[in-house]
Amino acid sequence: MKLYSIETGLFKLDGGAMFGVVPKSIWNKLNPADDNNMCEWALRCLLLVEGDKRILIDTGIGNKQDERFFSHYYLSGDDSLESSLGILGFTPADITDVILTHLHFDHCGGAILREEDELIPAFPNAHYWSNEAHWQWATQPNAREKASFLKDNILPIASSGKLKMVNSSIIDLVEGRLASSPSNILPELSFRFANGHTKGMMLPQIQYNGYTIMYMADLLPSTGHIPLPYVMAYDMFPLLTLDEKSAFLNEAVDNQYILFFEHDPINECCTLVRTDKGIRVKETFKLSEI
Repeated sequence: MKLYSIETGLFKLDGGAMFGVVPKSIWNKLNPADDNNMCEWALRCLLLVEGDKRILIDTGIGNKQDERFFSHYYLSGDDSLESSLGILGFTPADITDVILTHLHFDHCGGAILREEDELIPAFPNAHYWSNEAHWQWATQPNAREKASFLKDNILPIASSGKLKMVNSSIIDLVEGRLASSPSNILPELSFRFANGHTKGMMLPQIQYNGYTIMYMADLLPSTGHIPLPYVMAYDMFPLLTLDEKSAFLNEAVDNQYILFFEHDPINECCTLVRTDKGIRVKETFKLSEI
C-alpha cells in the first residue's frame, strides 16, 4: 500500500469557534488570528493506493459554491484537489472509492461538481462511502448545524446511484469509546465512529508498514486540539467530544498510533507522549517520512 497526503488549499475560520472555551490569549499562540479573528486552516485529504484500489478520504471544500459563500472562508494557496492528484499521476477518473468522514461542506464539497446547471460526481468511477446514521443526520439537519450541510454537496451523491453505506450498527458509543467496524473496502482499512462533533463521523484507521495511522477528521482538527479542554464550539455535543478525546488519546499513546491531521496548517502527522500536563505531542512529521 502507498499513502499520499493530498493538499487542497487553505481556508479561514473564526479562532474562537475553533477553540471553544479556551481564551484567545492562549489559543492565539497556537494559530495566530488576523484582524478579523480568523485563523488559517488546511484542507488536507488522504489517498490510499493498493492494487487496483485508489481510495480518497475526504475531498476538501470544492469550488462550486457562489462568491458570497466563499467570501466567508478566505480560500488561499496554490493547491487544489485535482492538481494534487495530478502531481501523483492520477486524475479524478482514477479514484475508485471516496470516503466521506462526514458531510460538513469543508470535508465533502469537492465530491460534487457543477457543470452548467447540473451537479455531477467529481469522481465518475468511484463509490462514495458514508453511513446510515450520519446520512440521516445530515439530510435532516438540526437548525444549529444546518448551514454546514449543503444540499448541493450531499443529495447528488445519492441521486447518482454511487452512494454506499458502511456498517454503522455499532455506532453508538459506550462511555465515550470510539466504536469500530471493518471497512469492507481494504483489509488494512477500518472505521472508528465518533458522535461528539456530529452524529456518525467516521475516522479511518489504516494499518501501514507496521504502524496504525488514524485520520483524525474533526475529532482532533490539529495538534493544537490535543489538550482535553480544546474542543471546538462547532461540536454538537462537546462533553461527548471530551469523553471521546480522552478515551482515544489514551488508546493512541498506549498503542503508539500516528495521527494524521486534516486541518492543521503546519503539521501533517504526530505521535503522542504522556506528560505531567496530560497527553501531548511527542514528534511531528510528514506522512512521506514514515
